[in-house]
Amino acid sequence: MTRSLNPVYSGRPQSIFPTMSRLAREHGAINLGQGFPDEDGPKEILEIAAKALIEGPNQYAPVEGLPELRYAVAKANKRFYGLDIDPEREVQIVSGATEGLAAAFQGYLEPGDEVVLLAPFYESYAPQTEAARARIRFVDLVPPEWRLDAAALEAAITAKTKLIVINTPHNPLGKVMSRQELEIVADAARRHDLIVVCDEVYEHLVFDRRPHIPLMTLPGMKERTIRIGSAGKTFSVTGFRIGYVTGPAPLITGLMKAHQHLSYTSPGPLQKAVAAGLALGDDYYERFTATMQAKRDLLAGGLKKAGFEVLPCEGTYFLTIDIRSVGHEDDAAFCREITEKAKVAAVPISAFYHPSQANAPRNYARFCFCKRPEILEEASARLARYFA
Repeated sequence: MTRSLNPVYSGRPQSIFPTMSRLAREHGAINLGQGFPDEDGPKEILEIAAKALIEGPNQYAPVEGLPELRYAVAKANKRFYGLDIDPEREVQIVSGATEGLAAAFQGYLEPGDEVVLLAPFYESYAPQTEAARARIRFVDLVPPEWRLDAAALEAAITAKTKLIVINTPHNPLGKVMSRQELEIVADAARRHDLIVVCDEVYEHLVFDRRPHIPLMTLPGMKERTIRIGSAGKTFSVTGFRIGYVTGPAPLITGLMKAHQHLSYTSPGPLQKAVAAGLALGDDYYERFTATMQAKRDLLAGGLKKAGFEVLPCEGTYFLTIDIRSVGHEDDAAFCREITEKAKVAAVPISAFYHPSQANAPRNYARFCFCKRPEILEEASARLARYFA
């Protein structure tokens, strides 16, 4: 067969996550590269999913999602953020946050539109945008603070700009956007009549008692913003692939019309379990955040003892280190070396930039800490021995 394939996907290398996970398996390395917990979430959620699977029905759920989950999402928005969401018109259930992002880009973008991405960014944003035949304009977050600059954002916006994507808490950086940064985005969106896609899958993993502030809560933003959440991240069940999107009815309808041609619907038994999870008491959410914060501190301490400069982490599963602190300059080579020789896998931050961004920093790597404490301790010990 000699036919060419779509270069948006075929011209790219395989995702960094399965690439590093495969390398970790080949070398017997502890995998701190791919962001998934090594323990499943609350037992009551798993039991509800199992019971629903046995009892059925195991047929198509409604394209917009089961009513009990849509109502649970609306209640959670009110409970945590004071947002009034219509569960019938302003909630869409999707097959994971990544599918929700794809549905948003396909549902909103037309050929020739422009999209602003804040770099570094989660790797699916760029190919999904380009597959919709839209053009990307990049705004670099400058290390080590990674703060958004208002002038840089304004310079990236043109008459063709339709959409801005923000991610807070941020993967891979572990930063949480401040209210001042959110105001910068909101001001630009209001003045230029833009849509904002907010990837908030780590909304319940914000540390040191910082608040998570959805952009949708700022004045004039509910009408032009969608907010994407993830059961996989909130309940440590990444294999469930259940996400939820909230926003104004016109944007949710546009997203749904793309979603119905992507996954159509999501597994009903898992939706029932997630609905119960969203109704868990405050003690669950407090314990979940505190446990992950303790793991952050454990790994951060271990990495510092191994000789690394560790950047601040305000949320998510991820710690960023500056590899120059151990005499390295190339993050991709560094991650391959420690996977093969120190037997600990990490991910290069440069993988979260577009291939065209020649100025992407090459001196940072990301470690994932959503693992059991003994695993984090052993990973730290291996790195300390290697760099001794």
